[in-house]
Amino acid sequence: MRKARKPCQYGEDCYRKNPNHFAEYSHPHLEKILSKGKDKTTRTYTIPSDLFLSKDVIMEQLQILEKLNLNDTSQPRKVANEESSKQQPKEKEAPPKNTHEQQQSERQKPLPGPSASSSRSESSSTSSSNHHLETREQRRSRSRSPIQSNASSSQTSQADGSRLSKKPRIDKNIHDYISVVLPKGQMAKKLEKAAPYNFFLTTITDSKPTHNEPLSITLQEILDQSLGELESSVQINFMVDIGWLLGHYYFAGCLDTPLLVLYGDETPELRTISQHKPQVTAVKVQMNGAFAIHHTKMMLLGYKDGSMRVVVSTANLYEDDWHNRTQGLWISPTLKPLPENVDTATGESPTGFRNDLMLYLVEYKISKLQPWIARIRKTDFSSVNVFLVASASGGFRETPRGHPWGHARLGSLLSKHCPQIDETCPVIAQSSSIGSLGPTAQNWIYNDFVNSLRRDTAPLGIRRMPPFKMIYPSFENVKNSHDGMLGGGCLPYSQKNNEKQPWLKAHLHQWKAKGRHRDRAMPHIKTYFRYSEKGLHWFVLTSANLSKAAWGAFNKNVKIEPVLRIFNYEAGVLFLPKFVIGKDVFPLDKVRDGDPPFPMPHDLPPTPYASDDFPFVMDFLVS
Repeated sequence: MRKARKPCQYGEDCYRKNPNHFAEYSHPHLEKILSKGKDKTTRTYTIPSDLFLSKDVIMEQLQILEKLNLNDTSQPRKVANEESSKQQPKEKEAPPKNTHEQQQSERQKPLPGPSASSSRSESSSTSSSNHHLETREQRRSRSRSPIQSNASSSQTSQADGSRLSKKPRIDKNIHDYISVVLPKGQMAKKLEKAAPYNFFLTTITDSKPTHNEPLSITLQEILDQSLGELESSVQINFMVDIGWLLGHYYFAGCLDTPLLVLYGDETPELRTISQHKPQVTAVKVQMNGAFAIHHTKMMLLGYKDGSMRVVVSTANLYEDDWHNRTQGLWISPTLKPLPENVDTATGESPTGFRNDLMLYLVEYKISKLQPWIARIRKTDFSSVNVFLVASASGGFRETPRGHPWGHARLGSLLSKHCPQIDETCPVIAQSSSIGSLGPTAQNWIYNDFVNSLRRDTAPLGIRRMPPFKMIYPSFENVKNSHDGMLGGGCLPYSQKNNEKQPWLKAHLHQWKAKGRHRDRAMPHIKTYFRYSEKGLHWFVLTSANLSKAAWGAFNKNVKIEPVLRIFNYEAGVLFLPKFVIGKDVFPLDKVRDGDPPFPMPHDLPPTPYASDDFPFVMDFLVS
């Protein structure tokens, strides 16, 4: 018998629009409306008068419940991630329909996915077995924070809407809470051996070779005391399961240290956490506009000896993102404090990372960050060999130091520091979601995005535009993943967007990562790069998906200077060979002149979609 969903603790005040939330929690007031059906005249649901002020929200929630087709006894499913929790009116999920390519294929053979029967779909989603669903249920049980109450202990009051207990009981077996546990005290050596790139991927629970891979890490290792005794920290992220995160802090021995959490996705636990854990301060990042999201994933770790460390990541802070998904992280070396009374210009990185990081943090306009900005100003960043490439929400023009944010910032850096690249060398993008890019490739991809990413130190002149390639999982990639169809829960690309940009199919390439034992671990990582037979010319690891909201779009009004409009907060790092190894290109596959190969997270060359392939869209999970 399937386990009933728990009632949402928001009750009738629930504002959430994430399908994942509705798959795990019941909402009696919405289910009551659904049970009455639609009015035969208006063909819409009748909203009770006491709920009328929330009519627009409720209507969107009802549409989500319709697609999920759940009842009180249905099993929870993880069906969405960060991008789908913000639904834009112009890009609401449409009922699944076959694309032209799917229709062509369907004439030859039955097509799995939205056109298949419910039994066929269920079978596909579990890869012909119940193993993955059972594993996910076991992980839910295991991933409960060790900082929770006994059944007999007093529970949190209903008024604060929190599931965190006031009288915690500690489950001390780390293996009951964390899937992959590696030996403590080894992370400092692992980081030292990862130089000069310091670029890691997260371990994959169901891919055993990644557990011993030198460049694979866990969250516990990031908090490992071999890197320093934690004094305080900042977690900047979009989705944060605070109980899960504090469980990691507990097992790392730093639960009682001050923790500042900046987050984008609201939860009742985050809203009330300081009432139960005074050492934790949670601040929701307020965004400019209904469609903007705070999407950055970054850590600032301060140690008792005065040093600190910066981590730039692609992973949200909840269990699924650290389970069977390919994620990337850059971890800085130990950054020591500068001597007293030293000139403030001392200790800057050759890449200007320290100043760029401070400028980025200032954009938040959050007073709780001021002590950290002051600390960064007095810290030696001279060992940092990457550039910070970030996005801030707003409209921005070029400054004397170049464009400050988005794809234009990346273009400015390439124009200053990247040696000339042959125009036949493609610009390659890889992300876990794709935005609305326009009816043709020219609209934004070539006119804005590729036009920035093709830059180098040579004048543009009459050089041709380079080819564009996009790595994004196909339906077959997801179906064959470790979690079957549920592996697509981190890929919130919509069917409606896909149908509006059929030109994209010619640019799409499969997710292939056999070389890193992650062929079946769906990517939540985002990367952008150019490479040729000479080697890797540059590489970006970032939280930014391929979208205008993440990278920005120019407002090309001929009467004024172009303004780059950006919706999201994003953060990433740019690896340029000149600053990392002192050469024009990074070696690939093998050591060259003493330089280790760059640790690419996926296979090269990219594998194009076959004629009958089609991109995975989130609608497959809610159909």
